Amino acid sequence: MALALLRRRRSKAALAEAAGLSVPLPEGAGAVAREIVDPMGSPMSGADVTVTALDTHRVAARGMSDPYGYFVAVLPPGRYSLMAAAEGLQPHRETVEVGPTGAGPAERVWLQPAQALQLPTPGVWLFDPPHTAIRFIAKHVGMAHVHGRFERFDGGIQIAQDMSQSRVQVRIDASSITTGNTTRDNHLRSGDFLDVERFPHIDFVSTRFVYRGGSKWTLQGSLTMHGVSRSVALDTTYLGTVNGGYGEELRCAALATAELHREDYTLNWRSMLARGIAVVGPTVQLELDVQAMYRTHDTPTPPE
Repeated sequence: MALALLRRRRSKAALAEAAGLSVPLPEGAGAVAREIVDPMGSPMSGADVTVTALDTHRVAARGMSDPYGYFVAVLPPGRYSLMAAAEGLQPHRETVEVGPTGAGPAERVWLQPAQALQLPTPGVWLFDPPHTAIRFIAKHVGMAHVHGRFERFDGGIQIAQDMSQSRVQVRIDASSITTGNTTRDNHLRSGDFLDVERFPHIDFVSTRFVYRGGSKWTLQGSLTMHGVSRSVALDTTYLGTVNGGYGEELRCAALATAELHREDYTLNWRSMLARGIAVVGPTVQLELDVQAMYRTHDTPTPPE
């Protein structure tokens, strides 16, 4: 017990230093600190923590809790959504206000046992764009990561009585790509990359839901981009169903990720690099953070 208390004291000292309580943070920066514990109050090592800016829907920080359950992120002032998750436990979500005054003591987050999530009601669920984000992360050749998103899209989920037979359809306006850099965005829309004049849409149509246990599913389907279709598998975490929103709509939520290879879609980064064009790397991490609203038992109209 004495050794455990000593470790906790050391970890809190390390947290204070990392959060800038004894070491100054960059001017104008803030921080958020959390202590993640399991249902018994023991430190949760390796819990996944994601912090997303609410104004841009971009991931501002992502990592895992340390061996003592602590997570610290230095952030610009603003409003963020923080999610902590671990296998077999119920995810924790909260809204965080970060000011320019550093971080206070780490607040404790208790992850509770996951309840059996009720699957969505059979019928049509339509994406809610204000609460849905389609993001991507790509490695800039020889430099840092490029974070981006698509701002215009629509989609729906047809939930079947047999969940494995359910279907998802997503249509993305390729010209809505944005990375926060106008010159780069225009280049990504050009014939060197997405060629949005010839291929204005990116479409995903699922073929099958595969249950992986707990809240995990694999969503198998076809992604069509730049005039080329390829099979992809989205690793999906189902977050449950709630009544929420201004109209108390029935909503479901999920987080899906996949790794795409740009050369699969004839986006040849090597040839562009040889021509002296600075580009993002050959792989792209895709993330769909989805909320969908229950609408009807009718079958959704597929994209044209």
